[in-house]
Amino acid sequence: MFKSIVLLLPVLLPLLGGLAVFRLRDAKIRRIAVSAIVLCTLASAVGISFLPDLSLHIWELGGSIAIYLRLDAMGRFFLCLVSGIWTLVAFFAYEYMRHEGKEERFFGFYTMTLGILMGLGLAGNLLTLYMFYEMMTLITVPLVIHNGSREAVAAGFKYLGYSTFGAGLALIGFFFLNKYCTATTFAAGGTLDLRLAAGNENLLFAVWLMMMIGFGCKAGMLPLQAWLPTAHPVAPAPASAVLSGIITKAGVLAIIRVTFYLFGADFLRGSWAQTTLLCLALATVFAGSMLAYKEKILKKRLAYSTVSQVSYVLFGLFLLNGVGFTGALLQVVFHAVVKNLLFLAAGAIIYKTGKTDVRELVGIGKEMPVVIWCFAFGALSLIGIPPTAGFVSKWYLAQGGISEYGALGIVGAAVLLVSALLTAGYLLPIVTRGFFPGRDFDYAPLEKKEPSCYMTVPLAILAVLAVLLGVFPGGLTQFIGGISAALF
Repeated sequence: MFKSIVLLLPVLLPLLGGLAVFRLRDAKIRRIAVSAIVLCTLASAVGISFLPDLSLHIWELGGSIAIYLRLDAMGRFFLCLVSGIWTLVAFFAYEYMRHEGKEERFFGFYTMTLGILMGLGLAGNLLTLYMFYEMMTLITVPLVIHNGSREAVAAGFKYLGYSTFGAGLALIGFFFLNKYCTATTFAAGGTLDLRLAAGNENLLFAVWLMMMIGFGCKAGMLPLQAWLPTAHPVAPAPASAVLSGIITKAGVLAIIRVTFYLFGADFLRGSWAQTTLLCLALATVFAGSMLAYKEKILKKRLAYSTVSQVSYVLFGLFLLNGVGFTGALLQVVFHAVVKNLLFLAAGAIIYKTGKTDVRELVGIGKEMPVVIWCFAFGALSLIGIPPTAGFVSKWYLAQGGISEYGALGIVGAAVLLVSALLTAGYLLPIVTRGFFPGRDFDYAPLEKKEPSCYMTVPLAILAVLAVLLGVFPGGLTQFIGGISAALF
């Protein structure tokens, strides 16, 4: 019991610390406090990841009505990813938020959100996951509406409405799972009672489909994706980065827990619901890429890109095979790294130049070479060009589709290829025109506008990770392989 209490540390530390941050008016003291909180949370998340599997019952009314934390391999994966990225973005935000204002409010909610995400990763049953999932929605709304403009408030309410509706669909599924599962505690391979499920397969497939659409809202999957390109552009760049790179993965985590730890892949494989969800994921991949290709506002282009790229993850998960699952989790990591990199680079451009339209970025590489070089490495990885990280995940996803899912799998691999070409079409011109504006370009007004190390160091770290994780993917792939082996 005493050892299990350490599971509360990464949850309570940022939650309670965030409450204190609201009252810190001095910028220097606030930076020290936030740095201490996020670094200690990162250390605690990494530290408990080396412990054996643990569980902690916090509150129990009876049966499935319990608040229950549990550390397993999937939880370790999520804790380390979230806390690592969150720390880098916090340091970037120290300088960026100076021109946004209301810093104590932003960092208060930002820090508390980290605690809720830690709780989400440690959730040991469906009720606990749902509780933290809803808390995450509520506490991230202030990050969206931070600047207080009419556009931001409207986007925040749209985000809240879509997220609440999606969570409501998932909650309906909870009641069915409570009846047809031996327990709603997460267990590798699922807890579905096959005796009770016999004769009710189509009902359960419909429940699974409904829950996937509900949780898929947070991941930006059709038909509940419209909040994402509305909310991300109006939020401050650090908030846009974590909303796109991390918060969307909360929906992915919920999908993984319900699919592989409650229903079980064997029960779902080959069903009409699986085919429907694969089609939805591929449609989202293509639609997001097309909309990003046509979009001229940089942050909105990146938001549409997230709609597409996170659905790569969903495609891999809905294949319900080990190779696709491995590719999906690799894409979770690589997309988190790269999309945070791209949104932060966009934020640095906005912070130093005020430019938001991609047509204004001609010659930007001459003014901000470090930022645009980092952006370039992120773009190459998102496209999937070897040896960057994005190539590795997309290779596994294509193999997972081709090897075991027939014609639809081949169509899926083709859609991924088309999406990669579209990604090149909407990202690479920013880099090429930024560094090579052409003979007719007037160089006279250009001057160096590189941001401080608070911004450039996180960007450089993320850019290096985008390459190193592609060159040396073995350790991460092996760890994910262990999770996959337990599920298939």
